[in-house]
Amino acid sequence: MRRRIGKTGKRTAVCAVSAVLLFSSMNLDILAADVNGLPSAGIDFFLSSNATSVKSLKEEEDEVKSSVEKKESGELSDNKEEDAAAQATATATAIATAFPTATPSPTAEPEEEPEEEKVIEETVMASTTKSVNQIERKLEAKREEKGFKSLVIADVNDYVNVRSLPSEEGEILGKLYDDSVGEFISEQDGWYEITSGSVTGYVKAEYCVTGDDAVDLAKKVGTRIATVTTTTLKVREEPGMDATVLGLVPIEDQLLVTEELDGWVKVDIEEGYGYVSTDYVTLSTEFVKAESKAEEEARLAKEAAERRAAQAAAAKASRKSSSSSSSGSVPAPVIPSGSGSELGAAVANYACQFVGNPYVWGGTSLTNGADCSGFVMSVYNNFGVSLPHSSAADRSVGSSVGGLENAQPGDIVCYSGHVGIYVGNGQIVHASTAKTGIIISDASYRSVHAVRSIF
Repeated sequence: MRRRIGKTGKRTAVCAVSAVLLFSSMNLDILAADVNGLPSAGIDFFLSSNATSVKSLKEEEDEVKSSVEKKESGELSDNKEEDAAAQATATATAIATAFPTATPSPTAEPEEEPEEEKVIEETVMASTTKSVNQIERKLEAKREEKGFKSLVIADVNDYVNVRSLPSEEGEILGKLYDDSVGEFISEQDGWYEITSGSVTGYVKAEYCVTGDDAVDLAKKVGTRIATVTTTTLKVREEPGMDATVLGLVPIEDQLLVTEELDGWVKVDIEEGYGYVSTDYVTLSTEFVKAESKAEEEARLAKEAAERRAAQAAAAKASRKSSSSSSSGSVPAPVIPSGSGSELGAAVANYACQFVGNPYVWGGTSLTNGADCSGFVMSVYNNFGVSLPHSSAADRSVGSSVGGLENAQPGDIVCYSGHVGIYVGNGQIVHASTAKTGIIISDASYRSVHAVRSIF
């Protein structure tokens, strides 16, 4: 008959478990090299106050050994770090199961407070989960960095052609723009065979980097993104669940990651820099891929058609807006002449009319309240242009202008988790925060992620 754990035993159990978990997370190489489990002396001491045999725990260890032996023989992965993660998971499980809730016999020691036992169990399981998650994140980071070695990154002023053959006589299949990325396939006569996006072909090796040289460059040209997986994500001022909420972000929105911590990432949102738990986002590194010849032609044709349609709708809306402004019903700020297209200036002029109106998260009303993407969407809707209600999706609409230095009135300026409309003179109009509402700000007040032209 199993006895209940006494206070001293419980404290010993927690300490032992903590020590085991700390050991497992501190040195993956040691775990991978030595898969014989916990020291037997430690196990004997750990179990002595619980009157539980080492046999049951040893059986769990044998299963781990068997799994590792299969991996070493080639039946499973030969990744030692993955073996270490499996070892840590199995060992933690074995320890946790060594302390089930027991029903005392009539002659057992006096029953202790169930709350205390529950705390012990929760502490063990929480520590176990945290340790395993830490190992998994470390493994994922190492696997990603290892994958960077197989990248081919263009290092040119403009672009390098992707050809059908490893020769300048080969047909041009597409373009790999500067800092764009492809996957290495093979090398032949000073050419790299790559696959990137929908393009598979050859690029001249002298204009690209790969292998170890690609690792550092990939970290610079790649954009680390956190994609929200919960309905409404709370961004906190500090990395902790008890920290003050800085702002809210909707599901599927994408945030620019500026720093990665243990279980948290630092992101950039309209309210400032904050932290989100990695439990509610998926992390990825985005790279620009090659564009095929057919894709380039289709993109240019699509942009031209959309521009013509938008110009026709905007011209009509512009006349209406001008008439309304001249009647004095709605004051409109003056957009500098010669600062962009007539239609873009009309959009900027129209958007500025709503400065001072409230910010409402998820809203689309220009008068009663809108959030950042809702504001941009509603402004352009009045010009016959349909845009998504998503700051992340706005980064793909229209066409790129190449940076803030090329922005014209009416262009969309995209940030991490935020978007506004360029109005000229280095400024944007945007639905900022619940505190400030719709305001005009310097366009460079935050790091600009993209600038897109609609017309």
